[in-house]
Amino acid sequence: MTPDELSGALSAALASAVADGALALDPAAVPASVHVERPRQREHGDWATNVALQLAKRAGTNPRALAEELAARLRSTPGIKQVDVAGPGFLNITLDAAAAGELARTIVEAGQEYGRNQAEAGKHINLEFVSANPTGPIHIGGVRWAAVGDSLARVLEASGARVTREYYFNDHGTQIDRFARSLLAAARGEAAPEDGYGGAYIHEIADAVTAAAVADGEPAPATLPDDAAQEAFRARGVTMMFAEIKKSLHDFGVDFDVYFHEDSLHESGAVERAVARLRGLGHIFEADGATWLRTTDFGDDKDRVIVKSDGNAAYIAGDIAYYLDKRERGADEAIYMLGADHHGYVGRMMAICAAFGDTPGVNMQILIGQLVNLVKDGEPVRMSKRAGNVITIDDLVDAVGVDAARYSLARFAADSTIDLDLDLLTSQKNENPVYYVQYAHSRTAAVDRNAADRGVARADGFEPSLLDHPSEAVLLGRLAEFPRIVAESAALREPHRVARYLEALAGDYHSWYQAKGADGQQRRVLPYPDEQVTDTHRTRLWLNDAVRQVLANGLDLLGVSAPERM
Repeated sequence: MTPDELSGALSAALASAVADGALALDPAAVPASVHVERPRQREHGDWATNVALQLAKRAGTNPRALAEELAARLRSTPGIKQVDVAGPGFLNITLDAAAAGELARTIVEAGQEYGRNQAEAGKHINLEFVSANPTGPIHIGGVRWAAVGDSLARVLEASGARVTREYYFNDHGTQIDRFARSLLAAARGEAAPEDGYGGAYIHEIADAVTAAAVADGEPAPATLPDDAAQEAFRARGVTMMFAEIKKSLHDFGVDFDVYFHEDSLHESGAVERAVARLRGLGHIFEADGATWLRTTDFGDDKDRVIVKSDGNAAYIAGDIAYYLDKRERGADEAIYMLGADHHGYVGRMMAICAAFGDTPGVNMQILIGQLVNLVKDGEPVRMSKRAGNVITIDDLVDAVGVDAARYSLARFAADSTIDLDLDLLTSQKNENPVYYVQYAHSRTAAVDRNAADRGVARADGFEPSLLDHPSEAVLLGRLAEFPRIVAESAALREPHRVARYLEALAGDYHSWYQAKGADGQQRRVLPYPDEQVTDTHRTRLWLNDAVRQVLANGLDLLGVSAPERM
């Protein structure tokens, strides 16, 4: 019996109590599904619910009486072994071994679909993440967003949403000018501009721009007059830098559906159209020769200039046009993943959302990520040899590999500062979380290889009632939670919940694998080479393979491989 099936049985018990007059509750108030969860203490059963406490007042009775009524009806449900009423009205439910064990077959037969759900179905979500300026390699903060953002996209898709992964290409503004001037200075053998960019990559890009121009039969850009030279380095340099960024992200397992150019907002007239829309809604006013958006009407701490007195658009004008553009492209929800230095930006962005008549926190959602610190040999890792003053995506991958980098960055809540120990992440220790989870998967694969060698085949028999050891009840209960974890991770925009779940599942699997029987001897999953194969071995193989499938499904949601050998 799955949690969904148990939830349905609870709803049916409520409905029957209403139908025969035992419960004075409006039939419309009977929930289509009842939330069940694992009790914190194993002795309290397999599942628990507080539905009686939730509905008692509306039913005109006390919670414990309502719980007793439900318990009496549930006890006759096939697959339920025991129902107890605890405290003021909690229901603790124990399944019989056969009903609980059926989950193993359900998972194996569902395969990659197990855990997928429709909690976010019908939504088109625009998820913007990374969006680093094309003026240098992606630094460690952007790497965190790459891991978290792509994992979130996968979790949302697994919950039924249509997701557009979007990268905002900041190619409009002074940072591009500084980048071009930095390339020109490097090509001419001059010091970087005071407000420019440094690092070996600047010289690499400058050399590549020069080589490409010469190969095309053009003069070396550094020999041109300053304005023409700067434009030549801008045109080729930004393209080369962004190509490098794309490659680094692709090698990290992250690709985008849309690369949106900031410049297009200004060239296409999108900014003017957005301002006109807000003017028509009555939220624009003129003062001091500038055009303002009255964001204080929507909770901002001050009104914002969107067109300056010199006629140039303020930076926020692009934000306004960009949000409207996302909505006009069909996004029901626009999720922005921003760095730790953007906390002060949230109020004005939400005001923009509200000014268009949308709902802040729904149509626009903003996630703020915190800093990442790297440690090696007990000391902070402070800079990249190539980038000069930051740690880049390639630095991290070179140090620990893609799997360890992605997993370790995705396993923490995005709003928490994290310290990554590079020595730990390259070790084969249980304290290394990615190793711990991947090793559990490789162990399940090893069991399958050994099963084939010893003639144990799932198809030859499955008797779920044989999964009656306490460690099997714990493991089955953990497996049953996976769909809820996926849906919850999507709803809360917190993919780290999947990682933490996988670590708990790996722990339960290792405990089951090493569990001892009543005789104090270790219970073997498989027979010895010359031992007779029984239904117990075949049934345990089903459970092993159910764990293998869930570990693989969960790791895939994080963009991490599920190795068969380690």
